[in-house]
Amino acid sequence: MSKFDPYDHLKVFPNPDGSLTRFLKLPSSTATGDVDDDGGQAQQHAVLSKDVTLNADKKTWMRIYRPAKLPSSGKRLPVILFFHAGGWIQMSISDALNHETCNRLSVDVSAIVVSVEFRIAPESRLPSQYDDAMDAVLWVKSQAADRGDKWIRDHGDLDRCYLYGVSCGANIVFNTALRMMEMKPPPMRVAGVVLNQPFFGGKKRTKSELKLATDPYFPLPVIDLLWDLALPPGTDRDHRFCNPFVDGPMKQKVKSLGRCLVIGFGGDPLIDRQQEFVQMLVEQGVQVEARFDDVGFHGIDMIDTRRATAILNFIKEFVV
Repeated sequence: MSKFDPYDHLKVFPNPDGSLTRFLKLPSSTATGDVDDDGGQAQQHAVLSKDVTLNADKKTWMRIYRPAKLPSSGKRLPVILFFHAGGWIQMSISDALNHETCNRLSVDVSAIVVSVEFRIAPESRLPSQYDDAMDAVLWVKSQAADRGDKWIRDHGDLDRCYLYGVSCGANIVFNTALRMMEMKPPPMRVAGVVLNQPFFGGKKRTKSELKLATDPYFPLPVIDLLWDLALPPGTDRDHRFCNPFVDGPMKQKVKSLGRCLVIGFGGDPLIDRQQEFVQMLVEQGVQVEARFDDVGFHGIDMIDTRRATAILNFIKEFVV
C-alpha cells in the first residue's frame, strides 16, 4: 500500500523556496461591473458586483456585491465582510463557488457583501491574513465619507456590520473581531460574527480527530500540513492563531465578543474543537447561537446545495 501524501491530496507541490505550485484550477466568475442603475442593465442581474483594490502592494482586493433591486423604503442594508475557505493555501474570491455564495448571500439576506481576497500561505504566513482582514475593515469604515464607495456610502448600514468566515475564513473573522476590540475606539461596531465550520487546532488530539483521522475529505495528515504551512516559522499547533483554548489572555478578550453564530457538522474531524469553542464562548458570557448537524463533513456546503441553503437560512435569521 502506498504511503499517503497530504501534498498530493491537496493537489499542491512544495518548491525549494518554500512556495507551492498549485495544480487545482477551479472555474472562475467575473463581476458584473458597476453598471448604470438607470440604464436598464441592472435589471439583467439579481445581484450586482464589482472589484476594488484593497492594497496594491500586497496584491489584495475585494469583490463587492449588492442586490440589483434596492428596498423601495430606502432602508440601508447590513454590510457583511466575507472570508473564504481554502485551508489557508488556496482558493480565491473569483472562484465561481465563492462568487455564487456571495451572490446568494447578498440577494437572500438583502445585504451588501464585501468578499476579501486575502493573501495565502505559505507565501504569506499568519498573521498576514489577519492584517488583510483589518485592512478590509478599515476600508469599509472609510467609505462613509463623501468620496467613499457609493454602494456602501449610500446604501450600507455601518451600524450593522457582520464578519462571516468559512473554515480558515472563520478563524480569520474570530481573530479579526478580537483585534478590533483592542483598538480604542473600535473601527466599527460588529453586529455579529458568523463562524461556519471554524478551523482551529492543537497539539493534543481530540476524540473526533482520532476517530476521523482517515476522513476522505479532511484527513488528519492534511490538517497538520495546512497548519505547518500557515503558522509562523518556529511555532506549533498550540500557538494562539491555531489553538485559542490555551491562551489565557485571549480567553479574557473573548468576553467582549458580540453575538456569534457557529455552524458545524458531526462528520468533521474538527467538530470537537468547534463544540469546545462554543463552550468557551458560553463560559465567557458571549451570546452564541450554535447550529450543529450530526450528519455532514467539513466543506459539505461546497458540494451539497441543500446544506448550503440551510446555512444561508441560518445566517438570514442571524442578521438583524
